[in-house]
Amino acid sequence: MKRSTFSVVRPGELGESELTAWREMQAAQPHLANPFLSPEFTIAMGEVSRAARVGIISDGEGIAGFLPFEVGAGGVGTAIGSWVSLCQGVIHRTGVRFDADALLRGLGLHVWEFGCLVERQPWFQPYETLSQQSVVLDLSSGYAAYAAELAKRSSKFYKSTLYKERKLGRDFGEVTFDFASRSADDFRVLREWKSAQYRRMGRADRFGQPWVVELVDRLYAVDTPSFAGPLSMMYVDGRPVAGHFGLRSDSVLIGWFPAYDPDFAKYSPGLIQHLHMAEDAAEIGIQALDLGIGTGSEYKDALRSTGAPVGEGVVRRRTLGATLHKLRHEPVRRARRLILETPALYGAVDKMLRAYGRRR
Repeated sequence: MKRSTFSVVRPGELGESELTAWREMQAAQPHLANPFLSPEFTIAMGEVSRAARVGIISDGEGIAGFLPFEVGAGGVGTAIGSWVSLCQGVIHRTGVRFDADALLRGLGLHVWEFGCLVERQPWFQPYETLSQQSVVLDLSSGYAAYAAELAKRSSKFYKSTLYKERKLGRDFGEVTFDFASRSADDFRVLREWKSAQYRRMGRADRFGQPWVVELVDRLYAVDTPSFAGPLSMMYVDGRPVAGHFGLRSDSVLIGWFPAYDPDFAKYSPGLIQHLHMAEDAAEIGIQALDLGIGTGSEYKDALRSTGAPVGEGVVRRRTLGATLHKLRHEPVRRARRLILETPALYGAVDKMLRAYGRRR
C-alpha cells in the first residue's frame, strides 16, 4: 500500500479536477454508482450542513479516494447526511486499499460512524456491527424481463397489483404516470403524505427538519445525465394519488421517499406506482432500482429480484476520545442491533410505535 497523504475541505471547495476524478471512480466501478455516493449529494449536503466535509486521500499516483463525512464535537465523524443517506463509504480508485485507523488519523477523526456502508469496503468490514440486505429490482435486461420474473416468483402479488390498477381506473378515471414531474404542487403533496405517514408509524418526521426540506429542494433542482432527483407521480383523473422522490445516477435509481394518498389505500397505489416507475426507469437506461434495506417490509420482499449487503458500524481509534464515545453510545447500538436481528422483537417494537403514532 502506497504512503497516503490527506486533506480535508468543505464540499463547495472541491475543484473541477477533483470532481472529475470522483466521477471517473464511480464510472469505473458499478458498485459505487449509487447517487448517494455522487459529488452532487455531498455538495448539496455542504449547502445545508456546516459540519459537512470531504476527506481527500492522495498517493503517488494522484487522488486515491474521497470520504464525505460530517464532523462533530470531540473528533467524532458520521457519514455525510447519515439521517437520510442510504449509501455511504469511500469513493476510490480501482485497486487501492486503505487502513481505517490511518484514514481516520489523517482526517483528524477519533471515530467514524456509518449506517449504510456500500459493499466492497474491506478496510471498514472489521468494524461492522450489523449487516443487512438491500432490496434491488434488476432492470438490466429491461422491464419486461423483470416483470416476467416477478410474475413467476410472486404470481399472486403481481396479478393482484395489476387487478387493483384496473379497478382503480374503473372506479375513479384514467390512471396516468409521470416519471419526472416538475410540479411544485406535486412535490408539496408528496411531502405532506410522507410526513403524515411518519406520524402514523410513530417515526420521526424527516420533513419536520428544515435542513431536510432544503436538501431535497436542492436535489430536486438537479437534472443532469449522471445525476438527478426525479419526482415520480401517479394520477387518477389528473389527481395525484401516489408518488416517490428519489435520486438517480446514470444507472441506479434509489428508493427514498415513497408515499401515497391514504384515501386510496385499498388499491395499493404505492405498489402500482413503483412498478410503473421501474418501467419508466428501465426505458431511460437505469439498470437497477434499489429500495434500500427491506427489514419488515412485505412489499419490498415481493418486489425484490436481488440484493446487496449493507453494513452498519463504527470505526474507533485507540484514543481517549474514542473510548469515551464507546462508553456513551455502545449500549444503545447493541440494543438497536438486538431489535433488528430478532424478528419477533422488531415486530413488537414496530407495533408499539404505530400505536403511539395513532394516539399522537
